[in-house]
Formats: sequence, C-alpha cells, structure tokens
Amino acid sequence: QVHLVESGGGFVQAGDSLRLSCVGSGRTFGGYALGWFRQAPGKEQDFVAAINYIGDRTYYAESVKGRFTVSRDNDKNTMFLQMITLKPEDTAVYVCGALRDHRWWPVGVTRRNLYDFWGQGTQVTVSA
Repeated sequence: QVHLVESGGGFVQAGDSLRLSCVGSGRTFGGYALGWFRQAPGKEQDFVAAINYIGDRTYYAESVKGRFTVSRDNDKNTMFLQMITLKPEDTAVYVCGALRDHRWWPVGVTRRNLYDFWGQGTQVTVSA
C-alpha cells in the first residue's frame, strides 16, 4: 500500500514557476515508478511526466517538454515537478500516481489505468 499526497499548487500568472511535491508513504515507495497527470475542467486526465523508480530516467508529454522537470528523492519519499514558463493551458488539477510494475517503463507510463495508487491532487491555476 502506498499513500500519496500532493502539494505546491497555487495561483500564478503566465510565465511564472511552481514546484509541486508528491509525498509517499509505505515501505515500497522507492520501488515504484511515479507519474504526474493533470485534468483541466471538462477534459480527461492527461499524462504529464513520469520518472522511474531509481530516478535516472524521465518521460514527458510533448506539451511540457522543455518547461517541466520531474525528479524524486527516495530518501524523502518525495517526487517533484518543477514547472517553469507556465501557461494558462497548464491550469488543471495535478495528481501523482505510483506504478509498481517496472516492465511498463517507458511504454505504459502514459496510461493511467496501469497505475496502482493515486493522490488527491493539487490545483494549479495560471492566469493570462
């Protein structure tokens, strides 16, 4: 069992930066690949970024490449999403998920139905 809690969302203007955190608990946290998804009002939940269990491989959606950076600190049971040059279209509820089966990397990290655990989400609002 892995419990995930996101934080760091807020209200910012276009061009600003935010750093999201996803704190996990459980003895097997370090054994999971971790991913960020986001859901804007009226839209489906889309993949944003993922990082493997060690933290040396990452994968990003095309819409955030060059602007978002995902990282993790397994000693602190925390995953981060550093977001720069934020755009209004980045406005969404950001949720983190944990994927235990390492065989899915990198093919399956964009598929939300493969993740084992989810957090509640943190709101990011970017004004124009």
